[in-house]
Amino acid sequence: MANIKSAKKRVITSQVRADRNKAIKSRVKTYIKKVDVAVEAGDKAAAEAALPAAIAEISKAASKGIFHKNTAARKVSRITKAVNSLA
Repeated sequence: MANIKSAKKRVITSQVRADRNKAIKSRVKTYIKKVDVAVEAGDKAAAEAALPAAIAEISKAASKGIFHKNTAARKVSRITKAVNSLA
């Protein structure tokens, strides 16, 4: 454990940020999974309903710097393509 006050604060701050980032990444994965499950089931209505929510979560994470903007764009592109592939 650190002895200097500022170093102790950095340890705590880093842990708080890491926990927050982990929670947001997990939330994004959950929304993406909802879209994927609907696509796998062939349920176009459910997939189209879940898509905007997933895109919003990915965009929020990217705006907070948790995902790089290109990573966010790639994730959005992939789930959109999957939903559009449904007949």
